[in-house]
Amino acid sequence: MIDKIELQWLLSFQAVYEQLSFKKAAERLSLPSSNVSRHVALLEQQLNLRLLERTTRKMIPTAAGKQLYLSLAPLTQALDDALEEASQHGDSLSGHLKLIMPDIPFLAEVAADFCLRHPQIQLSCDTQLNPTEGLLEGFDLILRFARGSLDDSGWVAKEVMRWPSAVVAAPQLLDQVPLPRSLEELSKGPCITSLTALQGMPWRFKEGHSIQVQSGFKVNSGNMAKAAALKGLGFAILPTHACQAELDKGTLVQIDLEYEPEDLVLHAFYSGRKYPLEKVRAFLAHLMDMYREELKRGA
Repeated sequence: MIDKIELQWLLSFQAVYEQLSFKKAAERLSLPSSNVSRHVALLEQQLNLRLLERTTRKMIPTAAGKQLYLSLAPLTQALDDALEEASQHGDSLSGHLKLIMPDIPFLAEVAADFCLRHPQIQLSCDTQLNPTEGLLEGFDLILRFARGSLDDSGWVAKEVMRWPSAVVAAPQLLDQVPLPRSLEELSKGPCITSLTALQGMPWRFKEGHSIQVQSGFKVNSGNMAKAAALKGLGFAILPTHACQAELDKGTLVQIDLEYEPEDLVLHAFYSGRKYPLEKVRAFLAHLMDMYREELKRGA
């Protein structure tokens, strides 16, 4: 029977089953809806049974449709893994690389340089600081900042970069509020926090300590947090390298506490599949190479 059924029919059926919508399945497959509908109809015709019950309001898989999907899903995944494994032996990188990453100049340079070196790579990149779990499906690689431990997920997490951080404040703020000497005292002063990024609240410090802080200025931007700190709007946690010039000039002051803030870490998240995509490994290797070159220039 397999010689009478086309692979695309099965892939279209699988997508429709998972989306319960011809339109959404077609968007995922980058095909016209009419093609996807025709593929499912041809598959049903060849099998001589109904796989999906359609009404004007909803779509429901039949018992036969559910059984076919449960048998089909591991087979298509195994086939995809085999193709990915074979592609690792090619001499050049090609295909579609889908990323989510923060919108920062260094990462923009990395992505552009990677595509310049590998012209057969097609890049699709969404820029977000804190992508939610539901948005990750359909992407090959997610770059995300974090402080402290990571939440469990089905993704492989790899540390890419790490920056020591410091609690800082402008001199004019310290003229108005007491200088904090402990985490408890810091929690009572005005602070500049993230809105949703970096796990939001609480502020995390080394050796497992954390505090809830008072904030009237919440942003998902390190540049905005730094600008607000320079204006004296509150205490902020910033990567030390990002505010070293201001610390040297005295426009910001480092606050010494009994515990240091957790380092700012950029993590790479990718699907925990048996054969990680070669294009993902190549992109991460390129990212690390450019990061090491950046460190050498800054030394």
